[in-house]
Amino acid sequence: MLPASWIPHRRPEDRDHIGWIRPDGDAWVAVSLLGHDLTGPVDWLDAEEALDGTGLSWLADVWMLDGEGPDPVRVRLVEVTPERVVVQTDDFGAIDAPVVRHELPWPAPARLRPRRASDPDGRIAFGSA
Repeated sequence: MLPASWIPHRRPEDRDHIGWIRPDGDAWVAVSLLGHDLTGPVDWLDAEEALDGTGLSWLADVWMLDGEGPDPVRVRLVEVTPERVVVQTDDFGAIDAPVVRHELPWPAPARLRPRRASDPDGRIAFGSA
């Protein structure tokens, strides 16, 4: 559940919600939409700058979900709210590809992570496995 003390931060140019700024003693911490700290304790302007610099482009990135089998699963973010995070297996743009959705708690658990160069690609020819 979203703490009441977290302050929504919106991108100045289009007012898109891009994260929160939460109090930490006399300082502030920038928090991503996934509920993860982006900074340690900093001043307010540095927290805003961290969020503005991060933006929303990471939402379209490839992510990996650990713990669904022997190898991590390549996924895309479908929904991110303070209630839940929904991901689905990457369909690589194929409209007929089978996908599996996973509903995760918010803040997103550590098993949802950005793709690393060492991760398996995950691309298969659908129907030929």
